[in-house]
Amino acid sequence: MAKAHINPTRMELIKTKKKLAIAMRGHKLLKDKRDELMRQFLEMVRENRRLREKVEKGIRKSNKNFVLARAGMADEVINVALMVPRQEIYTEVGSRNVMSVDIPALTFKTKTPDVNDIYSYGMAFTASDLDAAVKSLQDILPDMLDLAQYEKSCQLLAAEIEKTRRRVNALEHIMIPGMQENIKYIKMKLDENERSTQVRLMKVKDMLLEQAHHFRERANA
Repeated sequence: MAKAHINPTRMELIKTKKKLAIAMRGHKLLKDKRDELMRQFLEMVRENRRLREKVEKGIRKSNKNFVLARAGMADEVINVALMVPRQEIYTEVGSRNVMSVDIPALTFKTKTPDVNDIYSYGMAFTASDLDAAVKSLQDILPDMLDLAQYEKSCQLLAAEIEKTRRRVNALEHIMIPGMQENIKYIKMKLDENERSTQVRLMKVKDMLLEQAHHFRERANA
């Protein structure tokens, strides 16, 4: 179908060969990019799985401590203890580039440097299980932010891998074979034209020789 629009000339052959060389180089670069993205993606998936297991374990531990605290304290006492927090957390969202993909980089800082400010209550009238629950949540906070960062990064890398895979397949199965077919078609047409030209030249030569032969015969008569 595409061959109907090709002008089978040597200039077109040169242009198509140059396009083919560029397409093949682009195909190689995209394959290398896809492979590197896959390597980075698999590393992030493994780290994401490790962080998820760690965070879920920390949440289970915190929930267990909260259940024990509620068993030994009235709900009103717990609500009052946790009503006004003393510590605040500020999250900063940056980015870093991985194979042309901007993935998030999350960091956080606290309002005050005092680690004891995570407790918004006095410890005289609260159970130690409540302290353990609050401390376990504070301990897994960095991992929770890392988990969010890795999960979003995995989503972005997966989307880029799929986009790169489609480009590689388009070059490998459509564009490059199409150009190779076009080059083959142009070469075939050029060869046909060259053979036709040779045949015409041979016929012209025979005609000239025949004319020269008749001319000599008339001159000798």
